[in-house]
Amino acid sequence: MKRVLSISTLYPNAHAPRFGTFVARSLEALAARGDWEVTMINPIGIPAIAFGQYRELSAVAVDGEEGGVHVHRPRFSLIPRIGARLNPAFIARAALPLAKRLHAERPFDLVDAQFFFPDGPAAARIARALGLPLSIKARGSDITFWCRKDWALGQICEAAAEADGLLAVSKALARDMASFGLPRDKITIHHTGLDRSRFCLRDRTAARAELADTLGIALPGGAPLISTIGGLVPHKGQSLAIRALAQIPHAHLAIAGTGPEREALGALARRLKLRDRVHFLGSVDHDVMPLLLSASQAMVLPSEREGLANAWVEALACGTPVVIPDIGGAREVVTGPDAGRIAPREPEAIAAAIRELLASPPDPQAVATHAARFSWKENAAQLAEYYERLVRS
Repeated sequence: MKRVLSISTLYPNAHAPRFGTFVARSLEALAARGDWEVTMINPIGIPAIAFGQYRELSAVAVDGEEGGVHVHRPRFSLIPRIGARLNPAFIARAALPLAKRLHAERPFDLVDAQFFFPDGPAAARIARALGLPLSIKARGSDITFWCRKDWALGQICEAAAEADGLLAVSKALARDMASFGLPRDKITIHHTGLDRSRFCLRDRTAARAELADTLGIALPGGAPLISTIGGLVPHKGQSLAIRALAQIPHAHLAIAGTGPEREALGALARRLKLRDRVHFLGSVDHDVMPLLLSASQAMVLPSEREGLANAWVEALACGTPVVIPDIGGAREVVTGPDAGRIAPREPEAIAAAIRELLASPPDPQAVATHAARFSWKENAAQLAEYYERLVRS
């Protein structure tokens, strides 16, 4: 059995169980195959004075066996808001002694970074010190956001030059990577996976009734339900979804997620007199998310940037069409009208796309076929094959 050492700053923990779940599902599926043993170093950034959320994070920075993955959570020095350029160096400083000790006990075959920044440059230092092949994965904002900052682009390009292989979650993201000077010949496309035991077709009427019991969303008889899923941060665009709702009489909007924009979004809903039609659900359990999607007539996610969002695929698997902008791998997911609409990030365009889907709803089975190629099992198989190539080369 070969061994991979993966580095990821996003990974679920007891304080934030939904934080980077897509990373955990991918590596758990890889570990379940039996041909790769997976060790995760999940660095936890803690300021010199741990206050608020950082105090809670410090308490959950513990090691353990999680879903078949060996997880280690060393703390690294974090300077909130202004220390981003230092994070790769601080992560490497905290993680390298641990990596060396683990490698001495049982050698690894490969070092892997789950994001290009800050994980990639840190993983490059670790791979260099251990004398191992290096893989770095790009997922979206780690390219489209960080590569626009010269100091981050320099670190990213240096790490890419050292890497033996690069992964991108969509063809569109691979093109973006190449446009920023990353070597296109090293890039392999690796789409996201899907938990098919959770995200599958359900009866919409039954799902709406169960949603009322589970989350307390009581919908008037025929009122359409639109959902949006993601952290409440500006670039996810929930404010655009709320403004679009104002143009769709009687429809309701369910917003799943937490984040710093919560108060501003609530104020917007009140200002637009939509308080009774906008439902803030907070953090939604992974077992409840399929219920929300199945009860919805559409899932809207007007993000400014994405690679290929898991929420897009999860919605389609539940038979729910999506309304998303022309970003990242959107056109690799919305490959026909049954899958939904690609609409500009403007309330009027989003509202028009939703009205089209409500006026002529696609058959849920036809919607679900657009997610048929996604699964964590297939994701793990492709990842194992890619890792094998890097180790053999």
